[in-house]
Amino acid sequence: MNREIREAFFFILPLGIFVLLLMLLPVIGSFWISLWQDVSFLPRKFTGLGNYFRLFKDFQFWQSAGFTLIFSFASVTLEMVAGTIIALVLNESFRFRGIMRGTALLPWAIPSVIGARIWQLIYRYDYGLANYVLRGTSGLSVNWLGSSGGAFLSLVLADSWRTTPFVAIILLAGLQSVPQGLYEQAKIDGANLFQRFFKVTLPVIKPVVIVALIFRTIDALRVFDIIYVITGGGPGGFTTSVSLYSYKYFLLGDFGYGSTVSIFLFIIAFTVAFLYIRAGRFREAAL
Repeated sequence: MNREIREAFFFILPLGIFVLLLMLLPVIGSFWISLWQDVSFLPRKFTGLGNYFRLFKDFQFWQSAGFTLIFSFASVTLEMVAGTIIALVLNESFRFRGIMRGTALLPWAIPSVIGARIWQLIYRYDYGLANYVLRGTSGLSVNWLGSSGGAFLSLVLADSWRTTPFVAIILLAGLQSVPQGLYEQAKIDGANLFQRFFKVTLPVIKPVVIVALIFRTIDALRVFDIIYVITGGGPGGFTTSVSLYSYKYFLLGDFGYGSTVSIFLFIIAFTVAFLYIRAGRFREAAL
């Protein structure tokens, strides 16, 4: 470790400790609560890993975990593809580029609950905009939120609409750091547009892509607000995420089991972030 890295580590150490405590204390507290039978209408009793054994036998929990993973994969994949395209367009020089960059952030600036409510109204069967367009073009109406497939697609589109601008801005910042000389050399070597992207752009902005993936995957794994507003976990509990499942137990007063579900979600998010960081090889890039 060279001198500059040691000095940087020294300066960020106090902030790192502060942030670490802010993250660890709630997790430790939740883990401690998960070791108890902490139900509001029953005597509090220490059960050790009893809640975790209960969790592994809970079919509804595994159903919610499966939905959460599939939703996260679909949503993040769509956001990364759309965000990359938007970032590449906004990185070009054209008139009113600054206005376009500001406009692209509008969905991200809208509070998530308000955005979810807007999409819920769009998907309404009777007077929603989606069916209004369908009736005008094909004479058909679709019960978007009445089937498992329609509800899943509706949630993915709503989540992607709001968070794609966030991905685009992060990737745009990475694109700004790509030396133009690399593109000029690639053009001289006869590389086409796609070859320049995969051989020049993508390797240079790989750390930025990993950061965007970390933020968005963790956020998608703990999705709650849009599901709570748009579907409420329906139809038939199909769109219940892990966060919503945990929330329902907190509402019932079963704080021990709700905390157990939250801890399991934390483990999943931590594992995914660790794998992304390993894939990004940030330490090798720093050295």
